[in-house]
Amino acid sequence: MALYEQQSLKIYNSMSGDKETFTPINEGHVGMYVCGPTVYSNVHLGNCRTFISFDLVFRYLKHLGYKVRYVRNITDAGHLENDADSGEDRISKKARLEQIEPMEVVQKYTVDFHNILHRFNNLPPSIEPTATGHIVEQIEIIKTILENGYAYEANGSVYFDVLKFNKDHAYGKLSGRAIEDMIANTRELAAQSDKRNPQDFALWKKAEPQHIMRWPSPWSDGFPGWHLECTVMSTKYLGEEFDIHGGGMDLKFPHHECEIAQGEAATGKSPVNYWMHANMLTLNGKKMAKSTGNFILPEDLFSGDNDILTKAFSPNVVRFFILQAHYRSVLDFSSEALLASEKGFNRLMDAYYAIDELAVAETSEAELATWKQSCYDAMNDDFNSPILISKLFDAVKMINSVKEGSLKITSEDRDELKSSMKSFLFDILGLTDAVETNSVDTDKLSGTIDLLIKLRAEARMNKNFALSDQIRDQLLELGIQLKDGKEGTTFSIN
Repeated sequence: MALYEQQSLKIYNSMSGDKETFTPINEGHVGMYVCGPTVYSNVHLGNCRTFISFDLVFRYLKHLGYKVRYVRNITDAGHLENDADSGEDRISKKARLEQIEPMEVVQKYTVDFHNILHRFNNLPPSIEPTATGHIVEQIEIIKTILENGYAYEANGSVYFDVLKFNKDHAYGKLSGRAIEDMIANTRELAAQSDKRNPQDFALWKKAEPQHIMRWPSPWSDGFPGWHLECTVMSTKYLGEEFDIHGGGMDLKFPHHECEIAQGEAATGKSPVNYWMHANMLTLNGKKMAKSTGNFILPEDLFSGDNDILTKAFSPNVVRFFILQAHYRSVLDFSSEALLASEKGFNRLMDAYYAIDELAVAETSEAELATWKQSCYDAMNDDFNSPILISKLFDAVKMINSVKEGSLKITSEDRDELKSSMKSFLFDILGLTDAVETNSVDTDKLSGTIDLLIKLRAEARMNKNFALSDQIRDQLLELGIQLKDGKEGTTFSIN
């Protein structure tokens, strides 16, 4: 029996506003799509929070035994400077400013995106399609929407007819917006606009003469609308109806609302069963965003080269900090919060590596099965990572009680505790005790620490415990933690 058959997972569905029992369309299989980055600049920590949140979802579904197809796109064309279908394409603008080709911009920041998520120990998605790689499919779906009467062509551009669509469907149902309110709160169209109504959005935009990124279409040389790419790529790889669609809270309207409309206009089917939205990361009490300059880059966190934090923090600690808040809650970023997370992370790691040294008894007083199910209950409750982490700290208390002799544990229970802690810490939360060198040469650092470990071992053999403790303590002050186990001494850098 697969583990998912033994657990009842509930997901908060943004469409209904309730937690719903998760039932995939195809038993044992999950299709999940998450909106990826627009690669015109370095990914900031607020973006990373969203991707770490959905990495947690991906990891847990895989842990439960589901076969997951996780699709996350790269937006490398079509995303204009604002959501009103005006301004420059963000990538073209960056290319013009830096006097390079748009695809150089795309390559540079796609590489940065992958490197940063690798540092955070995110698993790569199953498929990572690009907007420019699916121009043909986007043109074809526009033709379908036109044929179905929900779009119109004007001067080489094609627009989605929101008012026409709303007569047969319900535009605004995800964000809870009524079309009447949208109309009342929208300015009149400018005289030069090709749109029939201010609510309409572009499916295809005719390129101005200076626009670098352009493709031929039946309507004009131009480029696809930003919203269209996700409709095309999600349904191409996951089907016209799929299980989970995720992204940041700021994408709910208009991006995800437009995705739903496009999908229903093209196929007559609502494309997604469970809509999930990660909340924002705030800095100085305000949303972290590139547009306002209120953001911090992950690399500046890892190096300590910033004016916000008192020291550098490892990717492990930053990931742990992010997962200490539920993905749907606002999380405020500060040096004090990261310092507290670092202490908590070290406590968990210390306890985990102490398990092998625990004394065993003939009988066990540890209620391990109850504790383990409480960990699953936390994750089954809409991926509640902060509650899971609190349950892991309950295990820390259990481990310390065994060390102090106030609690007995059998050899079998000790092995089960180690296995369970490993699963929750590393497989599900995605933490790692891998060396974080922050640009220090890994081989040289490892060699130096290995030499100190050997010197410490010799000191202990010679009963020079003062020197042994001095090596351990001074390394710890430098952020290098030694862990003594059955198979020798290992280390991690915090």
